[in-house]
Amino acid sequence: MDQTFEIDFPAAADQTITESPVAASATLSVDQLATLCEGLVFQRPQDINAVLNAIALITPLLNAISNVVFFIKDSEARYLIANLTLAKRCGFKTVASLLGKTSSEVFPSKLGFGYTEQDQRVLQQGMRIQDQLEMHLYAGRETGWCLTQKLPLYDVQGRIIGMAGISYDLQQAKANHPAYRRLVAVDDYIRQHYSQPIMMSELTQLTGLSVAQLERYCKRIFHLTPRQMIHKVRLEKASELLATDMPITEIALHCGYTDHSAFSRQFKALTGTTPRCFRLSLK
Repeated sequence: MDQTFEIDFPAAADQTITESPVAASATLSVDQLATLCEGLVFQRPQDINAVLNAIALITPLLNAISNVVFFIKDSEARYLIANLTLAKRCGFKTVASLLGKTSSEVFPSKLGFGYTEQDQRVLQQGMRIQDQLEMHLYAGRETGWCLTQKLPLYDVQGRIIGMAGISYDLQQAKANHPAYRRLVAVDDYIRQHYSQPIMMSELTQLTGLSVAQLERYCKRIFHLTPRQMIHKVRLEKASELLATDMPITEIALHCGYTDHSAFSRQFKALTGTTPRCFRLSLK
């Protein structure tokens, strides 16, 4: 049966501040891709090929986005479609060289195996990954932070036939936002107190904002929730300390975790590997 896919891209949301055309364009691209993925989830094609045929029409547009990676994978977590940004970050000159491979085959081991495990949860359990803060590869194969979304794709019988996903680089904080100065105080406070429990009440008192305002402005300015900002700082410090001889249990306590197991779970969730394996990869 022939399938017709209609994907409506969102208009730019009303903004209370004026952003540069470049920033607005980048934001819109991420929104469009997120909407595309959401649209695919609600489609019920005959098979995965119907999805690929529809997406192939806009592949040139996907290749033009430099700060976002986009992909479609099959039920075995192998790349079927990807944009050129992803291929280059995996060390390939063309997308064709990436296709048919899994994340564990093309990313460094400290990242790739964690991505593939995440893929399996999406494909086997139907789990949806939404705005997951995690380490990724930037241009030049340097590690950086991104926000990832992964969604399962279903056929007409309701079976999972693959998955769609995007990961977009965290951008620089918007220094021209009216609330920037108050929110910088939040970032500074987290960086000074990451080794201690940090309560939302401390951050709201610091800024004079409500919890809802704090959440909203942090997302607009830093592109992260306050909780994600805390996790990011703690994991950055932990990554630095793992390059030293400090015992992992001490690193966990130093970075604000109550015990070693809690630290290991959070570290693996955000980096794709355990603290021990991360340390070994540095040698």
